[in-house]
Amino acid sequence: MAPILLLSLLPLSVILICVSYLRARAARQRQTVLQSLSLPPSTKAFAFFHPYCNAGGGGERVLWTAIAYIQRTHPDLLCVVYTGDTSATKSSILEKVQSRFAITLSPATLHFVFLTRRVLIEDATYPRFTLIGQSLGSVCLVAEALSLFVPDAYIDTMGYAFTLPLVRLLRIPAGAYVHYPTISPPMIARVASRSTSYANAQAISRSRVLSAAKLTYYHAFMLLYALALRRACVLMVNSGWTKQHVASVLAYPPLGRWGVVRPRVVYPSCDTREMARLPLEGRARVVISIAQFRPEKNHAAQVRALHALLEEHPAYAAEGIQLVLIGGCRNAEDEARVEGLRALAKELGVESHVQFVLNAPYPDMLAWLGRASIGLNTMVDEHFGINVVEFMAAGVIPIADASGGPFEDIVLPVEGGITGYHATTPATFAAAIHTAFTLAPEADLAIRQRARTRAVQEFSEAKFEAAWEASGWSTLLA
Repeated sequence: MAPILLLSLLPLSVILICVSYLRARAARQRQTVLQSLSLPPSTKAFAFFHPYCNAGGGGERVLWTAIAYIQRTHPDLLCVVYTGDTSATKSSILEKVQSRFAITLSPATLHFVFLTRRVLIEDATYPRFTLIGQSLGSVCLVAEALSLFVPDAYIDTMGYAFTLPLVRLLRIPAGAYVHYPTISPPMIARVASRSTSYANAQAISRSRVLSAAKLTYYHAFMLLYALALRRACVLMVNSGWTKQHVASVLAYPPLGRWGVVRPRVVYPSCDTREMARLPLEGRARVVISIAQFRPEKNHAAQVRALHALLEEHPAYAAEGIQLVLIGGCRNAEDEARVEGLRALAKELGVESHVQFVLNAPYPDMLAWLGRASIGLNTMVDEHFGINVVEFMAAGVIPIADASGGPFEDIVLPVEGGITGYHATTPATFAAAIHTAFTLAPEADLAIRQRARTRAVQEFSEAKFEAAWEASGWSTLLA
C-alpha cells in the first residue's frame, strides 16, 4: 500500500519541485531587471500577458492606456509586459505606441519580457482543434514567461484564460481583461444550427456527424474555459455584450455557482479628445474601415457592399467614391488576406475605388477620419468596437453589423435621435451607405453631432481610467 501511495504522490512532487525551481530562477532574474532599471529591490511588479503587444489594434490601446494610467498614479510600480514581438525592441515598441495611439510611456518603470515560443498560440499552428491547441499553447507560453520573470501580480489582457490556473498555482494573484470570450453560447448555437462562418467550415456545417462531434468538443471546451476563468481574482470585460456571454460561461450548468467571480464592464479607452476636434462638415465621398486584417473582421463584406452600391447606384462611381481599408498587418497571414481582398476587388471590378492603408501612423489615421463621411464595421458579434467609437467621435457616421457591442453598447440613440445605422449583409450595408449619403444637410449634421456626443460622454479615456480603478486591479498587489 505504501509504495502505491508514494507512486501516486510522485507527479505532485515533480510539479512542486519544478514550481520551486521556476520561482527561484525567476526571482534571481527579477533582481537583475530591477538593478538594470535602477529600481529598489523591494519594487513590486505588475505583469501584463499580451503576446501581440506591438500589433497596434484596439486591444493594444487598452493595454497601453492602462499602463500609462498606472505609471501616472503608481510611479513606484514596475509594469512588465510579456510579449512575443521578438523582432521589436523596447524603444521601437514605445515609438509605435506614441505614433499609433499618441500615448507616452515612461521607459523607467516599464520592462518587456520577450517570449520565443509565440508560435504556440498562433492559429496557423493548429489547422484542426484550434481552440484547444491555442489554449494549451498559451499555458506553455506563460510557463516560459514565468521562468523569465515572476511578478507580484498578473493580468491577461489578450484573452488567454488558460494561463490563469498556472499563474495561480505559483501563488500569484491573477486577473483578466476579456475582449472576447474564447467560446460562448452563440458560437455553440451556430454549430448546433449548422450555420457556415469563418469559425465553422462548410464541410462541417453540411455534415450531421461532424457537426455533432464539433458540438461535443465545444461543450467540453466551454467547461474547461469556465474553470480557467474562475481562477481570476479580478475579471474585467470590455462591453455589456461580452459581460453577458462571459457570465453565461461562468454559470455553465455542470459547475453550479462554485468559484464564480463577477465580471465588471470596463469600456476600452478611445481617443475622443483628438477626434472630437475634427470638423463635422465638408466630408468627402469616402467610406472607411479601421480594423486589423483578421478573418473575423469580414473585410470581404465591405468590398462586396461597395460593389452592390455601385451596381444599384452607378452615379457614385462618377463622383469618385472611395472605400479606404485602414488596418494593421501583424504577419504573413494578414498580408495574404490583404492580397485576397485586392483580388476580390479586382474580380468585382471595383479596384479603382478601393484603397488599402496598412499600419498607418496615428496622424494619418486622424487625417482619414477627418475626410471620411461613413465608417464600416462588418464583424459579426464584434465584442466591443473601438473603431466604431472612433468613427462617432470623429464625426463619421457609423454603419455596423447588427450584433455584439456596436449593436448593444455603442450605436444607440441620443435624445431619441439615431447615431448611426445597422446592417447584416453586403446588400443592407450598401443600402445604409446610400441612405447616409442622401441625407439632407441638417439631418446629416445632427447625426454626426449626436454620435460625437455619445462617444465623448460614454467612451473617453477618463471613463476608462475610472472604471479600471473601480475594478479592483490594485487589490491583486495587496
